[in-house]
Amino acid sequence: MADDGTKMNRQSVKAYRTGAGLVTVFVFAFVGLYIGIPSHSDMRYEANGMGTSSAAQIDVVEASEPEGRKATYVATPDAVRGIYMTSCVAGSKSLRDNLVKLVDETELNTIVIDVKSYDGRITFDTGADILQPAEGGGCFVKDMQDFIDELHAKGIYVIARLAVFQDTFMVKEKPEWAVKTQTSTTTVWRDHKGIPWIDASAKPYWDYMVMLARETHAIGVDEIQFDYIRFPSDGNMKDIWYPWSGTNPKAEIMREFFSYLHEKLSPEGIVISADLFGMTTTNTDDLNIGQVLEYALPYFDYISPMVYPSHYPNNFYNLGDPNKNVYQVIKVSMDKAVARTIATTTTVVFPDARIGTSTPALYAKPSFDPKKLRPWLQDNNYPVPYTAEMVRAQIQATYDTGLDSWLLWNAGNRYTRAALLTDGQ
Repeated sequence: MADDGTKMNRQSVKAYRTGAGLVTVFVFAFVGLYIGIPSHSDMRYEANGMGTSSAAQIDVVEASEPEGRKATYVATPDAVRGIYMTSCVAGSKSLRDNLVKLVDETELNTIVIDVKSYDGRITFDTGADILQPAEGGGCFVKDMQDFIDELHAKGIYVIARLAVFQDTFMVKEKPEWAVKTQTSTTTVWRDHKGIPWIDASAKPYWDYMVMLARETHAIGVDEIQFDYIRFPSDGNMKDIWYPWSGTNPKAEIMREFFSYLHEKLSPEGIVISADLFGMTTTNTDDLNIGQVLEYALPYFDYISPMVYPSHYPNNFYNLGDPNKNVYQVIKVSMDKAVARTIATTTTVVFPDARIGTSTPALYAKPSFDPKKLRPWLQDNNYPVPYTAEMVRAQIQATYDTGLDSWLLWNAGNRYTRAALLTDGQ
């Protein structure tokens, strides 16, 4: 009886743990869906460094497919029409199935899945010790490759979103890579949400991101999308210190990072894309975060300006309330982006590329296919409810600029079905 009792106790404990685990997953999924997840872009557009550090090293390993299993891939659609999916939703079959059904039944053909969010945890097990999975956070996708294969079987294109320089986990692991405070250069600086940042010039971290991109591609992800590829934009900016970047120009640092990603990943056939602030389409400065459209164009297969109307100031281009003029906001922004993409000259400074002595100075630049541009559009109720008509107006504005690809953002993954076309429409 003692052995039977022990067995029964063990079974009870196992059942309890299983039930507790399921409850945990449900709670995190509920929080993600109904309370919200950090927004795709923290900075609204009305918002608007000094030394060096010795190089810290990490062990970089080559990405490899899981033993005995071959990854599947889908070619990039001519017109990408996608939605964003959090890792919490991806980790729950019932929740993710609702979004897959939406893709099946509408014009959608792409899903963007979080693989690394601001917390720095990875949403699948890569097998690399330095790439820590998010199992403890409840948003771990234990069957990520099965899910990718399922999507591919339906012809759905899969993009992995990697939030780059926001990284709570890695700041804990490698505090020497972090942005610090000016008043106490050993203290980690944090933004208004309490999130720490990696100094964008910390090159060992670049290798870390390349390793993660390779591991993610190895399980079948069709495209790697880099988000938060910038310097901080909010927080106590008067007390910020960049131990790696110093006072070097932010735009030049980001251009070097873009180039590094291209150099390491593109020759391996990995499709890469970049998320940029929406006003990079209309501003030629770096918005004090290091992002310049012309500096990103040569290095990424696709660029997604986050042209959410809610993030624009009132009277942007004399348009009044941007939330009442969503078509015009997208049209103006993406018209400017297209013009700058195809142009052969620019006022953005390119070393050794100046043309003549004109004022303002003109610089030569390659002309790129405007189909590189794939805007993120808004499908969330901030700061006002966004109707199906408002979402569809943004899509139409994208088409009217000559583009045919777009992505819809909703941090809670609740999309406006009535804004999407179905078969026969």
